[in-house]
Amino acid sequence: MKKSIYNLKNKTVGDIDLDANIFGVKGLPDLIHQYIRYQNAKSRQGTHKTKSRSEVSGRSKKPFSQKGTGNARQGSNKPPNFRGGAVSMGPVNRDHSFNLNKKEKKLALKSALSIKVNEDKVFIIDSFETKSFKTKELYSDLKKFDYKSALFIYSEKGLDKNFKLASSNIPKVSTLNQKGINVKDLITFDKIFIEEKSITEITKRLL
Repeated sequence: MKKSIYNLKNKTVGDIDLDANIFGVKGLPDLIHQYIRYQNAKSRQGTHKTKSRSEVSGRSKKPFSQKGTGNARQGSNKPPNFRGGAVSMGPVNRDHSFNLNKKEKKLALKSALSIKVNEDKVFIIDSFETKSFKTKELYSDLKKFDYKSALFIYSEKGLDKNFKLASSNIPKVSTLNQKGINVKDLITFDKIFIEEKSITEITKRLL
């Protein structure tokens, strides 16, 4: 499938053949949802915790005699019913993540890319290199793409220094190495800008 190549001024400078097995597959909303759940679960810290009876300060000795006091019998002053006692069945440190197999991950990425291509929200850019590091000049060029939010995916060789400096102050614009492409970012950002050199790298990884 053919796709136009643009420069950063939104002018067509050529064409590129995109692999239909990556950029032209069927959209799978269920799998995309599962992948986003996987990402969110993986990013959770799981450090919420309360102290158990073995961790709260206090004595394990009986606070008073078993009989004769008129009070209910007690074994220590650490149970939840005592002030400063433990929390009953409270949260503990845990890992919230779960696994997705490699085929599911690849298919979810292909599906997300294909959906964006079908919506005409993927732009192949010849190069992210800019002569100036000034935000004003880059912002003026990017406005021609009429985006609400934009993700710029650059190649493994790295991001142009001037582009990095200029784009860092533009709201709702983010950059990402092609190694880090993920479903959540592809779906969250309105338009996706992929450096031409990255297409080969992405294709090689997802085939």
